[in-house]
Order: sequence, then structure tokens, then C-alpha cells
Amino acid sequence: MIGIRAARADDLARNAEIWRSAVLATHHFLTPRHFAEIGDLVRTTYLPTADLLVAVDERDVPHGFLGASGDHIDALFVHAGSRGGGFGRRLVDHLRQGRDDVTVDVNEQNESGRGFYERLGFAVHGRSETDDDGRPYPLLRLRWRRTAATP
Repeated sequence: MIGIRAARADDLARNAEIWRSAVLATHHFLTPRHFAEIGDLVRTTYLPTADLLVAVDERDVPHGFLGASGDHIDALFVHAGSRGGGFGRRLVDHLRQGRDDVTVDVNEQNESGRGFYERLGFAVHGRSETDDDGRPYPLLRLRWRRTAATP
């Protein structure tokens, strides 16, 4: 059974490991220097301060986390060993509850990430040539909109 809860301070090391394993599994396009730079920022700045949701197993061990600003998903990472287990879907579904519109940016080279969101009903509505920090990794802007048939 997958549970969703707010991240706690004692989740920090596990969430850093989730990020590292997920990026190694899906972001083969990152240079080693960019992987290290981004990893340092994630560990020292983002994870300690972000308001995150974690997807946990029956033992309360986090397998994925989601950070959002309003209706925009800022970060969604699932441990490489837990991919395909429903953790990412549960996090996104939890966020979509009560919302009619949700957006997310995905690296264009991250085909598995794009496919994941498209399976959940997201569609590309824009593109940028670089990531938000000006690195040479194009981003696809995706949007999900609730329809009358969507619960």
C-alpha cells in the first residue's frame, strides 16, 4: 500500500538518495559537471527547505517525492528501484485532487518522464531552449486539465 505524507526532516538523506538514483536512471544527457552542480543545490538548498510530499510504503519508507508551487509541479522523483510501482502516479493524483489545471516542465531528453506525464493526461503546450538556469537542456512545458469526465 502506498501512502502520501508531508516530508519530515529525517527524510532528507533518503530524499537525496531518491533524487540521485532517479536522475542517474533518467537524465543520461546531463554532463558530470552539471549533475554534480545540480546535486549540490538539491541536497543543500532545495531538499532542506522545500515543502514536499513523499510517497511511502507500508513501513513508512519514502520511495518518491513531489514538490509543487500552487498548481505547478516543481519536482517529482521516484527512486530508480521503485519505478513502475505506482509511487509517482499516487503523488501526481494526490496533487491533482481539487485542481482543474496542473503544469510541469520536463527535460526534452527525459523521454521516460515525458511518457509518464502523457500517460497521466498531460500534453505539451510549450518549449524552452534551456532549463530554468540557462543550461543547454530544453524543457517541454506540459499541462493537465480536468475535463467533465475526469474525477
